[in-house]
Amino acid sequence: MALTESNMLPLGTKAPQFTLPDTVSGERLGYADIKGDKATVVMFICNHCPYVIHVNNALVDIANEYKEKGVGFVAISSNDVENYPDDSPDKMKLIAKVLRYPFPYLYDESQQTARDYQAACTPDFYVMDSTDRLVYRGRLDGSRPGNNIPLSGSDLRFAVDAAILGFGAIAPQIPSAGCNIKWKPS
Repeated sequence: MALTESNMLPLGTKAPQFTLPDTVSGERLGYADIKGDKATVVMFICNHCPYVIHVNNALVDIANEYKEKGVGFVAISSNDVENYPDDSPDKMKLIAKVLRYPFPYLYDESQQTARDYQAACTPDFYVMDSTDRLVYRGRLDGSRPGNNIPLSGSDLRFAVDAAILGFGAIAPQIPSAGCNIKWKPS
């Protein structure tokens, strides 16, 4: 598990489109299905990463709070499940149900969606404004497993609040850091 930082997709990028299976409902969902009226948060996560496990409850709280404000949320796992079976769709479904994810948990088997977003780590966060333009990519906050900084979601919350208010990109934008995405062997 190598600590990896976000690649920082260029601000202003139009939201890459996707259609992926939701591991909970079994439906295929696209960006248009999860898009919020005010903003949209795309999160790359997985089941086994300690950095994701550390923030899971905060993700649930933030999504529950902001979906009432017109913000859409989606979580996507792009990990190679052959070499990392803890991230398989059946286990994704179980995690989503146990943690009561208030957002779809999609499986990116081809890993193309992760490539399109230039996702590098889990967790990795992207905030799109109401016109589907990237206004934030980076971390949830400064908390990491073992660093004794309490979880607040402050960086992500600030970016979402700015998007809701129509402020566009905010500064600073600090890369997320976590486990690298487990790419399939070429």
